[in-house]
Amino acid sequence: MAIRYWPMAAAAVGFRLVLVLFGGDLHLASRPEVSTPLTSLRRLAEGYWLKQASVSPYSGSMYHGSPLLLSVLGPLTNSRPDGHHAHIYCSLIFVAVDFLAAMLIRATGHKLQMARNRSLKSIDLTKAVNDTVNVSAGDVASLIYLWNPWAIVTCVGSCTSPIENLMVVIMIYGACSRLAPLAAFGYVMATHLSLYPVILIVPVILLLGYGPDAPPPKVFLIKGSSASKSDVSDNDKTTRQRAVQQFSWKPVLHFIFWLFILSCHVLLLSSVILKKVGGLHEMFEKTYGFILTVKDLSPNIGVLWYFFAEVFDFFRNFFLIVFNMNIIFMVLPLAIRLKHRPCFLAFVYTAIVAILKSYPSAGDSALYLGLLGLFVNELAEMQFTFFLFFGYIGVSLLSPVMHNLWIWRGTGNANFYFATGLAYTCLQTVLLVESVSSMIKHDRKLRLLVSS
Repeated sequence: MAIRYWPMAAAAVGFRLVLVLFGGDLHLASRPEVSTPLTSLRRLAEGYWLKQASVSPYSGSMYHGSPLLLSVLGPLTNSRPDGHHAHIYCSLIFVAVDFLAAMLIRATGHKLQMARNRSLKSIDLTKAVNDTVNVSAGDVASLIYLWNPWAIVTCVGSCTSPIENLMVVIMIYGACSRLAPLAAFGYVMATHLSLYPVILIVPVILLLGYGPDAPPPKVFLIKGSSASKSDVSDNDKTTRQRAVQQFSWKPVLHFIFWLFILSCHVLLLSSVILKKVGGLHEMFEKTYGFILTVKDLSPNIGVLWYFFAEVFDFFRNFFLIVFNMNIIFMVLPLAIRLKHRPCFLAFVYTAIVAILKSYPSAGDSALYLGLLGLFVNELAEMQFTFFLFFGYIGVSLLSPVMHNLWIWRGTGNANFYFATGLAYTCLQTVLLVESVSSMIKHDRKLRLLVSS
């Protein structure tokens, strides 16, 4: 399957630039599907104005983001004398950030493809598997991310989600490449901008220790036992033994070292930025605390805003613990089952976060759908793809309609918009379950091919 990658990538970037420069005011920044209290550029501009007035940017209930973003993007939100919209410069930066993220996704895909081909060669299944489907996973994933409508509206819609997505991609690429400093940088920045990527430390450590995704170790053991009974050269046996990677502690220890160093640097920079206008304690309370306590119940494409708007205050703390711990409970079982595919595990964790986080946005879905493209070969036999594809399109079209009927026309109510959010959550759950099931079936297929 040949893909003309660079013309399509250039067209995606050009389309973004056209929307930014000549699209006028599309009012995407006010859409609850695009912008959240954590990623809104308007809130960032308000926080920067407060900081310039020698007031804590976290005073009130407007800004809940990183102080580092205030220093980087804050000056670009000021009004300009040249007649351009103040946020257009941030949007241009987001276009470049999206392109860089797509390039890193492509590079990650190429590394996974090389590791996949090497593993299949070691168990003599290259021809049997590649005859079924063999496309460039990196190119497909990169183009999915670039042409995803949610990634485009997030990039153009004046929110900081592209930066958060870039940090997650940097972390995954650094871990796949076994570049401990780069993986630590991406991890520290991703967890600093948003709390939820903290669970990605599990696939990062597995990637650094074992390397990129490979078939289950049982496949190599079956192949090795069958090879020992037959007449196989010593070179082939050595190749198969190398394919079964042993856990390496050296890159993991390097990652922990750089993790500590970079975390101290980020906290130090945040402390310097917030000097005389707050402090680290207020930053943690207004960022991480705001995420965990779900204090802002403005509508979004998730379901928690509606639930906590309806639940009695007496039970609020209980359900906060339940929903926050729900993410943590899934970490260990999935890590045990998918430890031989750490990059796929990172995709699964990213999708779980997008489903269960307190303030989800379209940018979260754009990220995990881009990562899903990295496994286009393994998930070629995935079921319900037609239903999922048109389900995502239907929810994307119905969500703004229901929001308009509820907020602006007054002919609907909150249940209209909540219904689209509930359908969206169900679609994401089906996609996640089917992708994990298809990957397990793919590994089982490899085991049967080796045994036959």
